[in-house]
Amino acid sequence: MKERKNGVTPAISDELAENMKQGWADTERRDLSPIPQAEHTARRRAALSARFPGERLVIPAGRLKTRSNDTDYPFRAAVEYVYLTGNQTEDGVLVLEPTGESGHQATLYLLPRSDRENGEFWLSGQGELWVGRRDSLTEAEALHGLPVADVRTVPELLKNAKGPVRQVRGHDAGVEAALTDKVTAERDEELRVFLSEMRLVKDDFEIAQLRHACEATARGFEDVVRVLDRAKATSERYIEGTFFLRARVEGNDVGYGSICAAGPHATTLHWVRNDGPVRDGDLLLLDAGVETTELYTADVTRTLPINGRFTELQRKIYDAVYDAQEAGIAAVRPGAKYRDFHEAAQRVLTERLVEWGLIEGPVERVLELGLQRRWTLHGTGHMLGLDVHDCAAARRETYVEGTLEPGMCLTVEPGLYFQPDDLTVPEAYRGIGIRIEDDILVTEDGNVNLSATLPRTSAEVEAWMAELRG
Repeated sequence: MKERKNGVTPAISDELAENMKQGWADTERRDLSPIPQAEHTARRRAALSARFPGERLVIPAGRLKTRSNDTDYPFRAAVEYVYLTGNQTEDGVLVLEPTGESGHQATLYLLPRSDRENGEFWLSGQGELWVGRRDSLTEAEALHGLPVADVRTVPELLKNAKGPVRQVRGHDAGVEAALTDKVTAERDEELRVFLSEMRLVKDDFEIAQLRHACEATARGFEDVVRVLDRAKATSERYIEGTFFLRARVEGNDVGYGSICAAGPHATTLHWVRNDGPVRDGDLLLLDAGVETTELYTADVTRTLPINGRFTELQRKIYDAVYDAQEAGIAAVRPGAKYRDFHEAAQRVLTERLVEWGLIEGPVERVLELGLQRRWTLHGTGHMLGLDVHDCAAARRETYVEGTLEPGMCLTVEPGLYFQPDDLTVPEAYRGIGIRIEDDILVTEDGNVNLSATLPRTSAEVEAWMAELRG
């Protein structure tokens, strides 16, 4: 075991080493039931097996990343690995061994319990007395519903592999080194694309997770409204910390860096510094999502008047964004083109910009040239799931150029952003940024707004804030 350079404890005596081996109770857990998603992960592995017959498939969880010196970032397993196993522990590897021209034998490779004979459990920085107990291989097998073996055998296994092999890259340098002469970037990319496209349509387990994420997120937004007075006394950091508490209590974490943008910071799309002032008369653009313990995230935005009341101009712009979102949500239905909701929302925003005299019409010309994008800036949504921008590796023809199907979940999030230094708009507009975002599930006959418990109209927002603040 590697000792700390400046550790103050002396060398370990033989007597202490022997003492630490003995007197420990049997903590093996027996009669475990499979995790709730086990039947779903089995079905997903079967679909993967059918797509790549006769090929060995290697999907790693990833490894810890150093934050500073001997501290690590919190570990989050690779989404492909989680999707296929339900397991979230570092260093894991899923291997699908071909059983012939068709079919595979899936094995989950994990680290076993810390070794008490060699002192790993108390001497290693990743031993159980330092970072907590991990499942035994037998326990993991019962939980995940597939054979489990010691991951320390994987490098040799992969080095000796024969026949075609594909891997998910970017998560485990050791796995990639073992396969360096057996894989190609093109073939590996095909595997990554297929796994991304598998996630386009969510199953019942995933939909339930997304519902829970949205419900917890709504409670996080309520928490923020209740403490806006404290945020005014401090900064946007108070808002960030308040929402983070809800995410940790009801989930695993936030699904992405929370955007807690007050005043002109709301015109910066990904403002995550969250170190600015919170002032009466300004707006707060809060874009945040709770990530569940199974790693599915919500992605919701509300723009709130910090003092509880919109000004006349703020309300006018807010209502335009709301109308655009309504048009976008109405366009989400099975059989519709993915682009439809974006185009519907952009048309409404463009009509308002022309109506307000901020850009010269006609509307069709503006849309054709994309001139509205100076103030709308971004696409109107994206797929949602294990990643906040889920399925990002999918082919354009199945995603952006594709057709919506029941079970898809996407955000609808139009916005208008008038930069503080934009001399093409009246001074009163400058520094106003407004976005409204909800998580929309495509159903058999239309859609369901999973985040609908949060108010959306300007009047509803004001009434909601007044009720929460007493």
